[in-house]
Amino acid sequence: KRTARYLSLSCRIAAELGAKIVKTYYCDEDFEKVTTGCPVPVVIAGGPKCETELEVFEFVHDGMNQGAIGVNLGRNVWQNPHPEAMMRALNAVVHQKAAPKQAQELFETLKQGKEA
Repeated sequence: KRTARYLSLSCRIAAELGAKIVKTYYCDEDFEKVTTGCPVPVVIAGGPKCETELEVFEFVHDGMNQGAIGVNLGRNVWQNPHPEAMMRALNAVVHQKAAPKQAQELFETLKQGKEA
């Protein structure tokens, strides 16, 4: 099971073996223990396909607030009917600290072909 304890140990081992950055799964509880317990920066892996864009923005926002330095998402971007809008909205969460609802609004604007 992907618990903070398991992920923390795995990330620490990767860092001790020489990783300069670690990509790991996000966990709902105590993700901050994962990021603070790892001596190198942590990037959030994509995880399972989310049902809504807002779910993606929420877990990315939460993970960033708990110490992640970025994301490495696949299916939640490329399998979305509007991948460019997803990327730009996620960029706002990661680099501009946009709240999930702000990212959702940006996504909705961009998917309609409007410039934000």
